Amino acid sequence: MKNFLLIVCSLMFLGATAQNDQKARTILEQASKKMQSFQTISVAFTFTMENAKMNIHDKNNGTLLMKGKKYQVKLPEMGMQVFSDGQTVWNYMKEANQVTISSAGDEEQGVIDPNTIFNVYQQGFNYRFLEEKTVSGKSISYVELLPVDKTREYVKMVAGVEKDRQLLFSLVTHGKDGNLYGIYINDFKNNQPVSDTEFTFNKSAYPGVETVDFR
Repeated sequence: MKNFLLIVCSLMFLGATAQNDQKARTILEQASKKMQSFQTISVAFTFTMENAKMNIHDKNNGTLLMKGKKYQVKLPEMGMQVFSDGQTVWNYMKEANQVTISSAGDEEQGVIDPNTIFNVYQQGFNYRFLEEKTVSGKSISYVELLPVDKTREYVKMVAGVEKDRQLLFSLVTHGKDGNLYGIYINDFKNNQPVSDTEFTFNKSAYPGVETVDFR
C-alpha cells in the first residue's frame, strides 16, 4: 500500500552522478510550480505493474482529486480508495470491507501526503535529463531521478513531462524487486469545482465496514 501511494502521489510534483543536470532541474521546477498553481486537480490515470522475468503485466485505471491539502485516490479494479481531509487519512479496501484511519503524514501506517511530493526532486535525489521524444503527438521530456538513500525500495524513477504544458505525462518507478510501476496520465483537469465531501470517508455508504484506527 505504501509503495503504491508513493507512486500515485508522485503525480503531484510533479545517474548516476552526484551533480544535478540544470536542464533536468528546470523541467522539474517548472512542472512543480505549474502543479502548485492550481486550486484543484482532477486526474484520470492508468497504473501498471510489470515484471518481465515473472511475465507479469497488470494494468488498472484510477482517479486522483486534489484540493489544497485534501486528496482522494480511487482504484476501482483494485478495490482501493484513499481519502484525506488534510488532517485524517482513510484507507478503504473493498475485499476486506475494512477502513484504516491514520493521521496525515504518518508514513509508518503506509500513508504519504501528496503535498510533500511537490518538491521531491529538491532533496534526496540526483537527477539528469535523458531525452526528448514524441509520444501520441506530444513532445515529452524524460528525466531520471536516482535516490541518494540506497536503502530505498526502488532504484530510480523516470518522469516524463509534457514540454508544452509542463505537466506530468508519465512516471515509471524501477523497484529493486524487478517490478516496474508505471503511472500514465489519460486526462488532466484543473480548477474544477470539487466538494469537500469528496475528501472524507462516509461510513454510512459502506454497510458493515470494519474500522481500524491507528491514531
